[in-house]
Amino acid sequence: MTVTLSDVAARAQVSPATVSRVLNGNYPVAAATRERVLRAVDDLDYVLNGPASSLAAATSDLVGILVNDIADPFFGIMAGAVQSEIGGPGGRAGGERMAVVCNTGGSPERELTYLTLLQRQRAAAVVLTGGALEDPAHAAAMSAKLARLADAGTRIVLCGRPPLDDSDAAVATLTFDNRNGGRRLTEHLLTLGHRRIGYVAGPMERTTTRHRLEGHRDALAASGTGTAGGNGNADQDELTVHGPYTRRSGYEATLELLRRAPDLTAIVAANDTVALGASAALRERGLRIPEDISVAGFDDLPFSVDAVPALTTVRLPLYEAGARAGRLATGAEEAPPGGVATIGAELMVRGSTAPPCR
Repeated sequence: MTVTLSDVAARAQVSPATVSRVLNGNYPVAAATRERVLRAVDDLDYVLNGPASSLAAATSDLVGILVNDIADPFFGIMAGAVQSEIGGPGGRAGGERMAVVCNTGGSPERELTYLTLLQRQRAAAVVLTGGALEDPAHAAAMSAKLARLADAGTRIVLCGRPPLDDSDAAVATLTFDNRNGGRRLTEHLLTLGHRRIGYVAGPMERTTTRHRLEGHRDALAASGTGTAGGNGNADQDELTVHGPYTRRSGYEATLELLRRAPDLTAIVAANDTVALGASAALRERGLRIPEDISVAGFDDLPFSVDAVPALTTVRLPLYEAGARAGRLATGAEEAPPGGVATIGAELMVRGSTAPPCR
């Protein structure tokens, strides 16, 4: 049975005129109402009748880039690299395309809303950057939405995100080896002699957080320091504090770790921005880096080498990954075998880590 505009209006509990305004974009509509209408459109898989429906499977020159936080260099670097590869007059991609960066703020609802909007704009490609939300209902909704986009001819690229659970050959995935990077970073600290290591983790519900933390704990377990009593090490949950990927989170989490375990000799931060906050908290407490306590980050963002001391971290080739995602999005590069390529992480040892002095 064909879904009508009235069906969408009933589902969203608005008038048909409001649905029309949202879909045509020719009249201001409250954000909450707009999202409700788009969700109903998505749930019912509604497409416009008449000539417009024949365009539903066509593609435009639009490429959507979804990021959690455009102000975070992690996402900004990848988004900029994607844009550099999507074409222009005489560009490699063989045509002129427009990139639209969609800032979700980490909201799963906004992520789905942007995908719905890009579907209605018949986007040529969609690039999703960064870790995924670990929620089964959202994962199922994302898989369904991406399948619809792919069926309509939109190229789908995941950049820095793990493959979908129900792997689809129509989705090209460039996934970062966060787990191995986390393991190598902690192995470096263990080799230096550290046994009391605090960990400032990211948000609990993100795949990036879990994979980096798993690598950290794998290294501790392999060395015999991963459980309570191992070389006097406290339970790892006690030495782990979760929070956003922000400087403020690093600052506050480090103060909490010092309260729990004043004898820490090293702190591993979820990313370089968090490491800056951790370093500020340590200096405020009169602790020297690395003489009194070592600090390490993750990502190797541009400011890391200019920190004082320069930050030991794990380098992810963000620009290179984003550029490759751009080429995949435009068809300038073939998808990797099996649709998935794992991008390695490189340990960058700098001045912020040293053997413990206590």
